[in-house]
Amino acid sequence: MNKSLLTVLLSVIGGVAAITAAVTAFLIFKDKQKKDEEELEHYLDSSIQ
Repeated sequence: MNKSLLTVLLSVIGGVAAITAAVTAFLIFKDKQKKDEEELEHYLDSSIQ
């Protein structure tokens, strides 16, 4: 029984770590995409003038 409890505990910890990694990657991607859009907007504004 002790071995199955350890397996469940490690599985839960692994799942939480995987979800955390996915959310972090998504937030980094969204932040980079926002910066790219801001740089493009600045470039277009500068090129018009």
